[in-house]
Amino acid sequence: VCTPYRASLITGRYPTSTGMFLNDIYLPSEELCMAEIYKEAGYSTAYLGKWHLDGHGRTNNVEPERRQGFDYWKALECSHDYNHMPYYENDDPVMKYWEGYSPFAISKEAQRYMEDHAKDENPFLLFVSIATPHFPHHSAPQEYKEMYPLSELKLPPSVPDSLKESVLIELQGYYAHSTATDKAIGELIQKTKDLGIDENTIIVFTSDHGEMMGSHGRLPFRKQLAWDESARVPFLISYPEIEDNKGTIMKAPITTPDILPSLLSMSGIKIPETIEGYDLSELITSPDPKADRAALFMNPHPFDVNFEDKEYRAVKTAKYTYVKSPEGAFMLFDDDNDPYQLTNLVNDPGYAAIQASLDEQLQKELERIGDADFKPREYYLEKFGFVLNAPNNIKYNFKEGEEHLVQSPRILK
Repeated sequence: VCTPYRASLITGRYPTSTGMFLNDIYLPSEELCMAEIYKEAGYSTAYLGKWHLDGHGRTNNVEPERRQGFDYWKALECSHDYNHMPYYENDDPVMKYWEGYSPFAISKEAQRYMEDHAKDENPFLLFVSIATPHFPHHSAPQEYKEMYPLSELKLPPSVPDSLKESVLIELQGYYAHSTATDKAIGELIQKTKDLGIDENTIIVFTSDHGEMMGSHGRLPFRKQLAWDESARVPFLISYPEIEDNKGTIMKAPITTPDILPSLLSMSGIKIPETIEGYDLSELITSPDPKADRAALFMNPHPFDVNFEDKEYRAVKTAKYTYVKSPEGAFMLFDDDNDPYQLTNLVNDPGYAAIQASLDEQLQKELERIGDADFKPREYYLEKFGFVLNAPNNIKYNFKEGEEHLVQSPRILK
């Protein structure tokens, strides 16, 4: 055993990486990612489910050299056909299909992988990328939709009357997907206990985004925005050494780049200098419910026929959300006293000092990553060589002299 923990089990939707701000673009192989680091430390690495980092077409095989260090592979670039979801297996170029509802099938495969590797001399890193809950919501199993009769569902006050009828239908499917996904992950976690590796395994549950579900007048499947419905996602972690603090709820926020350095530290692996984000392992292993910090999050380019919303940079603390566009501040919410974010306090004289403090923290974080003078969305398309066609298909150079056109099924032509 080359690290204190034999197994790291991650359930979510994407491997920890940086620089992806548009769907269907290519993550360069030069980027140093999670599996490459764990592999170097002696871990076996496995990836199951949705990848969405390859940019060579959603149903094309992600070739082994583009899998960023994951050796065992049963995955696909992108599909939302949860009842007939394709995947590729290791070096086999033939497309296969998960049997039945994909969250259950992927969970079973993850359990089988753990059974095969629980007694290995080397530890393993297993990334389980279950795509649900995600649009389309109607495809959730019927038995789970029946758990949520439309007449019993309640909508938050942030949903306007004009959207309530359609949102209720979407919400039923969303809750059904969520409950089915919870079952799939629960069985996976139970397997660690059955195998006797739960006390030697770090387990993380998180996601990449939420969905607006009608709040603030945005369509149910809209994402990418700074409101909590989109930006606030769960981060749950089980770590054997925090036995005395089980169930502790932390309000101090964490963002995606912070996950990898924190896990590396908890695994006893040196954090490479090129890795972005903060090592929050001490905050995790010695949780303080009163702790706070300013976590940076952003969207340089809202897309998918979503050009009415501004590009933004933002910070979230335990109490506040503060958001700026290139034109200036446009959102400030007191999330403690206004959990549905109905009252925008930006430029309110009574919150001037708080806004100034949050702006200072935001600028400090942007300076740290070299983005203090951030630009409108068009600047980044030009900087990285992206051309959006009709209006949003992405044409770009992923190798010198070679062009690649991505056809996204979510794009209107």
